[in-house]
Amino acid sequence: MSDPTAPLSFRADEIDRAALDQLAAVLDLQAARPGIRRLREWSLAALHVQPGESALDLGSGTGSETRALAAAVTPSGRAIGLDPNPGMALLARERTEEEGSTAQFVIGDAYSLPFPDDRLDVVRSERVFQHLSEPDRAAAEVARVLRPGGRGVIVDSDWGTAIMHPGDPEILQRIMDVMLSHTANPHSGRLLPGQLTSAGLVVEDIGTEALIQDPGDVTGPLVQMMTAAAIAAGAITEAQSAELLDQLNAAARSGDFHMSVTMFAYLVRKP
Repeated sequence: MSDPTAPLSFRADEIDRAALDQLAAVLDLQAARPGIRRLREWSLAALHVQPGESALDLGSGTGSETRALAAAVTPSGRAIGLDPNPGMALLARERTEEEGSTAQFVIGDAYSLPFPDDRLDVVRSERVFQHLSEPDRAAAEVARVLRPGGRGVIVDSDWGTAIMHPGDPEILQRIMDVMLSHTANPHSGRLLPGQLTSAGLVVEDIGTEALIQDPGDVTGPLVQMMTAAAIAAGAITEAQSAELLDQLNAAARSGDFHMSVTMFAYLVRKP
């Protein structure tokens, strides 16, 4: 799905190819971050995917992790990426053909997975639930399509853990409040265990990483988007935004900049 670190997102099927390629470039850059790499490595190891199994990557985006699943299940198995955005699914197919992967991609959403009951061995999902207004429905769908003994890893951020430093605490809180109000499920990271358990799944292990932004991101799209949204909502003034950005830029130059959000990964099994 679109957006991996930012809580505000847009549909990739509503933008032209140049903009879609730009979004994909942002996703590629974020995928290279150490925290994301480590959590993905942990997730794949925890799932212990076997040759011949059937695996679903829910919210597949550019398809990189679907291709990782395809390599694990080998040509004797099946790895499917599902994304609601036709443009992103097309881009994932193009990359998959270039790499010669057996990964497949379909268009769909988390509330109605196109699979029969008890069909899949593995489901993974990364930073999807934070965008869902009805995450319990999606958790129930994951439980429905997993076979008994099947397992999944659900990864998501908890935006209540976000840190930005330095800056006036009151201004930073106002910006954060606006960001949280624009996110369907901002505290997904802490809510997932209860939602997955209620769906009938057993949480067997938990991994976590802080996604730490590079100092160069102080002038990047996430900070700009957050401050612009706060100005539009009347939470801060343009002057306050400019002062904050000056502080952050100075901190980035001096080594005093910090911006992060904590992500959690839940390994689950269907009894």
